[in-house]
Amino acid sequence: MNNRIDDQFSSTQRQAVEEAVRRAEETTACEIIPVVAEASGRYDRGEDMIGLWCGVLAAIAIWTWFPARSVEAGSGAWGAGTGALGLVLLVAGIVGGFLVGAAIASRTAWLRRLAVPRKQQHEEVARRAREVFFDQRVHHTTGRTGLLIYVSLLEHEVTVLADQEILAHPALGTLLLERTRDLLVGRLKTGDVAEALASTIREIAPTLAAALPIRPDDTNEHPDALVLLPSP
Repeated sequence: MNNRIDDQFSSTQRQAVEEAVRRAEETTACEIIPVVAEASGRYDRGEDMIGLWCGVLAAIAIWTWFPARSVEAGSGAWGAGTGALGLVLLVAGIVGGFLVGAAIASRTAWLRRLAVPRKQQHEEVARRAREVFFDQRVHHTTGRTGLLIYVSLLEHEVTVLADQEILAHPALGTLLLERTRDLLVGRLKTGDVAEALASTIREIAPTLAAALPIRPDDTNEHPDALVLLPSP
């Protein structure tokens, strides 16, 4: 199965998010940047842990199977040949199991997520969301009204960041960020990512428009498109 982030969203889904952003920005001075990342961290240790587990399981299987085979081979044999062969098989099983497990984990999101502590996942999502906030120049809008809505697929986590004008506004601030996050998380549990983003943007648009209405000289400083980021 192809896991490239670009292939997970159809043109119709991307257009739905773009249309929601465009309509919202027709009424508010906020610049809304929706971002979906395939993953926020590389999680090499998660792959290694899955590989280690598979190696241990392979070793247990060989250890259980090999003595039975040697007995079946017949009595009357002596020397170190049988033991040496068992050791070779054991080492080969551990190495082979590790490599196969790590390869499977690198292609299977839920396995890597299972092997990585939740705290580490949260820290990686927060770190990369901050990086994207600056990389996408969300903090460089004229009125300091950038709003980043960041979804990380592997970790199943949402982060919402905003620039100074939104954070300082009494009708918006952290309450808006928390509301946006909670709305989106609720929708992601029951619907696809694109529709969840589009419906969340449509719902918060009236609040943004009331607090920060569009100005006569307002210009669209960021593309309205959905930003898709591959794994780091």
